[in-house]
Amino acid sequence: MRHMKEISSPQIKKIHTGKVRDSFRVDAKRRLIVATDRLSSFDFVLNTRIPGKGAVLNSLAAWWFEQTRDIVDNHLIKAIGTNASLVHEAEPVKIEMIVRGYITGSAWRKYQKGLRDVSGVPIPDGMKKNDAFATPILTPTTKEDSDREISREQLLKEGWTTEDIYSQMEKYAVKLFDRGSKLLKKRGIILVDTKYEFGINDGNVILIDEIHTSDSSRFWSAEDYEKNPDTVEQLDKEFVRNYLMKNKKDGKYPMDLPIEIVAETVRRYEGIYRMITGKDILYVCRPEHYLAACLEDEGLMKDGFVAIVMGSESDMAHAKKMKDIIEKYDITCDLRIMSAHKNGEAILGLAKEYNHAIEPVAVIAVAGRSNGLGGALAANLSCPVISCPPFADKVDMMVNINSSLIMPSNTPAATVIDPKNAAHLALRSLNLHRLKNVLSDEIVEIKRGLIEADKNVRM
Repeated sequence: MRHMKEISSPQIKKIHTGKVRDSFRVDAKRRLIVATDRLSSFDFVLNTRIPGKGAVLNSLAAWWFEQTRDIVDNHLIKAIGTNASLVHEAEPVKIEMIVRGYITGSAWRKYQKGLRDVSGVPIPDGMKKNDAFATPILTPTTKEDSDREISREQLLKEGWTTEDIYSQMEKYAVKLFDRGSKLLKKRGIILVDTKYEFGINDGNVILIDEIHTSDSSRFWSAEDYEKNPDTVEQLDKEFVRNYLMKNKKDGKYPMDLPIEIVAETVRRYEGIYRMITGKDILYVCRPEHYLAACLEDEGLMKDGFVAIVMGSESDMAHAKKMKDIIEKYDITCDLRIMSAHKNGEAILGLAKEYNHAIEPVAVIAVAGRSNGLGGALAANLSCPVISCPPFADKVDMMVNINSSLIMPSNTPAATVIDPKNAAHLALRSLNLHRLKNVLSDEIVEIKRGLIEADKNVRM
């Protein structure tokens, strides 16, 4: 199974890269959130990816959003494919509302050291590992580079939000935890602790991010807990945290997971989804391609993208000839101005965006004389690059054509003189079935026209 590591699209602007999720701007009121297969723990992202994890997180969160919408409205508009969700834009309240039903994890580790409160909430003496609290406790943390425990009084004093908004968040968090606990109890699962995040949309507090997933929550087997609370089976990513803590060396956690740990983590994510929803998670072989197709079906992007990168604004007329042709085939075409010599560093930003694009991409470089632009683009991009220099006349072409034709090794840029041919080569390099059919029909028409012209000449 392939994993989704990092994605981008030149048609949808990426506005945030989180530890696990990437956010894209759709319009002023909507954004697209994509759950990748990245895995974070202890405030850092591991090198290892967990295949299918993003699909589980996105699908499970969507399921819970529908189960709890009567308690508090949430940002979900609809799930798109397996890994993405279209959501309402909201202004995040930068506080994580952590509700704990049991003393475990970081709270237990601090308790063992003699600390008797979490985020200003007192914890009684005499508790044992994994004991249930008499009543679930609410222990907020700030959302900073490193999350910080903070009391209710301190967060209001520091101005993280208003008392009215925080009071609503408190109320909703407690109700959501109660709903989750009761629903999961019927499925033989204990909701140990979890986090909720909220935002403001049209002046109202709404639930955002995720809810009751394996990344945001701890789950235990109720049957195992009854047998031995101290060794209860964990159904969440605490399994990975334990591995990292056991293998910590010189104060550093390992950045890579062995194959057997990855396989067990996949099993746990799949298992909790099945236990909660009663269904198996839907996997796809190429999640990026599937996401692109789903976004196209939703009208959020076209199925292909061509960028025409010019060396200067004086190349605009030449570039527009190609843009007009490309857009006739319902392909998004973007015009960019970029100099290989004057602002070549911008090409690296272009590469970061285009090389992880979920849709097929082609680039046409428009630069004359010593064409460093086509070579610089081809050296950094994983998509096809076509140089189409804007020669002033035949003399200009004869003098400068070699700068486009002869490229250094590992800079595979094609060179096409005629702008119409360059546009069609870019279209064909996208390798879209839709375009293959259209272009094949056009070729038949061209040949038919040649045959008719030949007949007329003979007559």
